[in-house]
Amino acid sequence: MTSQRALAEEYAARIEGLGPISVHRYFGGASLRAYGVQFGFVMKGVLYLKADEVNRGAFERHGCAPFTYAGASGQVTVAAYYEAPGEILDDPEGLSGWAADALRAARSVHRR
Repeated sequence: MTSQRALAEEYAARIEGLGPISVHRYFGGASLRAYGVQFGFVMKGVLYLKADEVNRGAFERHGCAPFTYAGASGQVTVAAYYEAPGEILDDPEGLSGWAADALRAARSVHRR
């Protein structure tokens, strides 16, 4: 079984054009960061990418769900991160494009 960190490192190695991507511990998973800005994470074997009002529709059109977890008072939905479309995971060009858009979304929040 692949660890969350190893899986995140595999995705990081496939993403091109963003510069160096670092992988860090992130709760029970691993985060992906470019230039110190987190744009995605791997949790329970799933890649989640940063979403905002600009790219959220693309995730929804692909049938991707936002990140959820079980909280003390029930299911918590984190609409800031959506599951990456399955068809891009083995496509370096597609993965890189979605990652670039996620980084753009993350940077726009960082600037506020």
